[in-house]
Formats: sequence, structure tokens, C-alpha cells
Amino acid sequence: MTDTASEAAVEALKLVPKAEARQSMKDFKTDQEVRWCPGCGDYAVLAAVQGFMPELGLARENIVFVSGIGCSSRFPYYMNTYGLHSIHGRAPAIATGLAASRQDLSVWVVTGDGDALSIGGNHLIHALRRNVNLKILLFNNRIYGLTKGQYSPTSEVGKITKSTPMGSLDAPFNPVSLALGAEASFVARTVDSDRGHLTEVLRAAAAHPGTALIEIYQNCNIFNDGAFDALKDKQQAQEAVIRLEHGRPIRFGADNAKGVVRDPATGDLTVVTVTPENEDRVLVHDAHSASPTTAFALSRLADPDTLHHTPIGILRSVERPVYEGQMAEQLDTAVEQNGKGDLAALLAGGDTWTVVG
Repeated sequence: MTDTASEAAVEALKLVPKAEARQSMKDFKTDQEVRWCPGCGDYAVLAAVQGFMPELGLARENIVFVSGIGCSSRFPYYMNTYGLHSIHGRAPAIATGLAASRQDLSVWVVTGDGDALSIGGNHLIHALRRNVNLKILLFNNRIYGLTKGQYSPTSEVGKITKSTPMGSLDAPFNPVSLALGAEASFVARTVDSDRGHLTEVLRAAAAHPGTALIEIYQNCNIFNDGAFDALKDKQQAQEAVIRLEHGRPIRFGADNAKGVVRDPATGDLTVVTVTPENEDRVLVHDAHSASPTTAFALSRLADPDTLHHTPIGILRSVERPVYEGQMAEQLDTAVEQNGKGDLAALLAGGDTWTVVG
């Protein structure tokens, strides 16, 4: 990287204490009983994360999981690292403070579609735009699970739930589109049941300096069972899932017969049957493009009701200055110019008052 602050952040990551001995998945399991509903997709995500953590090669005390409120937010109890079960929607804000003040920590946020996109929506977009060195796992089951089945910010229009008996009127958020609109430097989507793909995306996110958001489609078998069957059933998934790979043509379907092209009239992306006449128009995926325009257009391909033509993989991964590196530079400059500050003098000086009774 050419940016000094980004270089500083990368160097800080290199200083994170390494594990003294080789670790295994077992080292990242706690003695706590895992308490999710039998069959919940959270189990698959937990196993994937526990299995991936040894790859970081970090001492467990230098890894932190921060969560908000919701089913997914029990995650820190089951990771044998430091953890914080915080308050509803505020995990990105708390994790920002931690990452900014302790660059020697690997900080992970675990949140859900309700926690992150409803009360926590503001905190999420600001963490993304700042590019704090956080890895955000957003579990999306398109329902409120912990509070027993109300519609969530990602539920489809017309969704009948306990809180919308006549069907939801709200247009749903597309978390990937939202993240790209907030100028996130790393945005990806994966599925709970595809452990290989999930691990691959986790690996890329962990190596990325800055905020990495991974939307994980996760099944709630109690309140929204089968919401992502179109992406999991082998026959349906062949036509529904668009697997993105940087530098490769965006093709999918049986025998890669389908492809994504740009409509010359509107500029929008569209899916076509590939022929010799249009094959050279098929887009080559560029996850590192400086502009998020094409990544955003890709995120809009999925039909929110049927999930037909849903891209999974890394939509965007670009280099941007990392927030805590820039902050550290400012602090160093301030000390050089003015010397170390006096907090007590700051609090007691200037426009202050003493209240007497």
C-alpha cells in the first residue's frame, strides 16, 4: 500500500502475538453448552469459524469476538477467546473503540439481520465508511429468531409473521447493497451450509486490512425454515447461484450456459444465455475495482422473493486507508507538535463550572 496510515495498520497487525504452539479447532471450543435450536444454521457457522481460527496463528488472548443481541449474538460464549456480549445493535461501535485503541487485537463482530440492520443500522454503516479493522459476520435468516418470529429488516414484502399477520409492507434491505453504498472496502456473501466456501471467504476477510463485512445466509429452522433452499438444493442452486471469482468470467448454470452482461441501452446488468455472438460481452469479475458501481449492480441481480440469480463470494475487496492507522498518525503528530496532553487540565480548564448546592 502507498498510504502511510494503511501501511502503519498493516505493520501493527504483524505485531499481534502469535500462538506459542500449533492450535486446533478444539482449542477454540469452550466448555459452555451450545444453546441454539437443534438444526439451526448457527451451528454450521460456529464450526466453520472454530475450524478456521487456528489458521490465524494468533494467541487466543489477542482475538476478540463482540456481539449485540440475538440468536447469533451468543457466539462469544462458544469461542475460547476474549469476548463481549454487548447491547442491541451497538457491537460495531464497541468493537470500533476496541480496535482503534488496541491495534494488537484481531477484532470480530457477530451480528444478525435484526441486530445489525434495525436498531444497529447507523453503527454498522459508520464502521464500514470509516474502514476500521473489523471483521463483521452478519447472520441473515430474514426473521427475528430470538424474539420468536417477527419480520426483520431483510424479510421479503408480503412476509406473514406474528407481527405482520397480513403480510409485511416493508421493502427489505439488501445487506450487501447497503455495505457497498456505505463504501465498505470488503464485502462478501456466503451460505451457512457451504463450509468450504464460508472458510474461503473468512480467510480473505481476515487478511484484509480494514472493515470486512460477510453476509452469511443462515437457516432458522423454527421460524423461517427453508428460506434459502433455492441456494442449497443442488439442482436449484445450479441455476440460482452465481459464484463470483476475481478475474474469471461471470458464468453459471448447467455447463456454464448462463452469463452476466451489461445491457448497452440501460447500463444495467442482466443474465443471458451465452452464445458465440455474445460470449465476449460476458463480464469478467473485478473485485478490486476502485469503483463499487459494478459490485453494486451485481448485488441487485438477486430476486428478493425467489433468490434467483444470487451472487455469492467476494463482491468487493479494495485498499483504503485504515481508520486506526490514520488516528495513530494524528496522535503521534499532536504529541510531536504539542507534547503529551494533560487530561486533568483539559477537564478542569476552559469553559467549566462548579455546581454547588
